[in-house]
Amino acid sequence: MTASTGTRVLLLTGKGGVGKTTVAAATAVRAAADGHRVLLTSTDPAHSLADVLDHELGDRPVAVAERLDAQQLDAQTRLERHWGEVRDFLVEVLHTTGIGQVQAEELLLLPGLDELFALVDLRHRVEQGSHDVVVVDCAPTAETLRLLALPDAVRFYVERAVGPGGRVARAARPVARAVAGLPLPDERVLTAVDRLRDDLGAVHRLLQDATRTSLRLVTAPERLALDETVRTATTLSLFGYAVDAVVVNRLLPDAVDDPYLATWKRRHAEHLATARATFAPVPVLTLPLAADEPVGVDLLAAVAEDLYGDVDPTAVLHDGAPVRIDPDGDDFVLRIALPLATRDQVDLARRGSDLHVRVGAAKRVVPLPVRLRRCEVAGAGLRDGVLQVRFRDPAPAAAS
Repeated sequence: MTASTGTRVLLLTGKGGVGKTTVAAATAVRAAADGHRVLLTSTDPAHSLADVLDHELGDRPVAVAERLDAQQLDAQTRLERHWGEVRDFLVEVLHTTGIGQVQAEELLLLPGLDELFALVDLRHRVEQGSHDVVVVDCAPTAETLRLLALPDAVRFYVERAVGPGGRVARAARPVARAVAGLPLPDERVLTAVDRLRDDLGAVHRLLQDATRTSLRLVTAPERLALDETVRTATTLSLFGYAVDAVVVNRLLPDAVDDPYLATWKRRHAEHLATARATFAPVPVLTLPLAADEPVGVDLLAAVAEDLYGDVDPTAVLHDGAPVRIDPDGDDFVLRIALPLATRDQVDLARRGSDLHVRVGAAKRVVPLPVRLRRCEVAGAGLRDGVLQVRFRDPAPAAAS
C-alpha cells in the first residue's frame, strides 16, 4: 500500500477492559512488520498505549519500531487550536446575556469535543500521506459512538448557525448588532467556523469511505460484552460506518485442562458460536487468553500472529456497505444495514429534506440527496437486517 492509493484507517473499539488497546497495538505492529508505514494513535483519554508498547509517548509521533510510529494525542491542544476562537466568541455572547464568564466557559465544554478534534488531526495525518496505515485505539464503545456521531451533528448545527459559508451571519451582522446589541462574529471567527465545517465534512467523508476506513469491534466471550457489541454494530451501521471484523479476545485455550475451568471453557465455546452466527457474514477473529501480559513490541507481534495468522490486517476483511441507494424501476430504494435490529426497535420519520431514523436509543438524521428530496416515501420496512425505504416521484396533479 502506498500513499498514492490512499492511507488505510483502522479504528478499534470495544467495551472497557476487553483488550482493545492490546489488539490495536498488535495490529499496528503486524502491519509494520508486513512492510507498511504505520502510525498508531489513540482517541482514548485513558492513554494506555504507552503502557502496552512499553515506550514513552507524547503528542508528536515517535518511532517505536521499524516503520512504526506512535503517539498519544494531547486533545486539549487540539481543542484550543480548532475551537478556541469560536469558543471565545460564544463566551462573549453568553456573558452579554448575564451569564458569568466562568459559567459560560463551562457550558461550552461539550462532551467529546476534545476527542472530536483528535479525529480532525487524524484526517490531516491521512492527507499528509506520510503513513500507509493509521491504527486508532478508540475510547470504549459508548464514548466512541458519541464521538463518531459528532462530526455530522456539529457540522449540522454549525451550518444552521451561520449558513453555508457564513453568508447569513456576514449579511446580518450590521443589522443585528444595531438592533439586538449582541456581539456578532467578526471575520476571524467566521473564518474559523468555515474551517471547522470543512474539517468536519472531510472527517465525515473519510470515516464513511469503506474502501479506506474500517471499524473492528473487540469483545470478550461473555454475554454482557457480546450484548454491548451487538448494539454497537447496529448503531455504527446506522451512522454509515463499516465494521469489517469482530475480535473475540481472551478465549480459554484448548490446552487448558482443568476441571475448575471446564464450565468457563464450555461457556466460551457457546459465546463464540453465538458471535459467529450473530455477526455473519462479518468475520469473527479469535485470540486466546495470553499466559502473560503482552507488553512490548515482541509480545505484541506474537499476539498479532495468533490473531491474524495469514490474514493481511490492513485488508478490508468485509466490504458490506452500510448505506446505499439503488434504483428499482421508476423508484429509488434507500437501504441502511441494521443487521442486528428488530422491527420494534426501529422508528422512521420524514421531515423535509431529512430522514430521521431511530434504533433503540440511537438516532440519526440522514440528509437526503437532492434527487430523493422531491420524492415521496412510498413504503418502508426492515427485511433481512436491512431497513429499506422506497422513494417515488409524486403523481402529477390532476388538471382541474
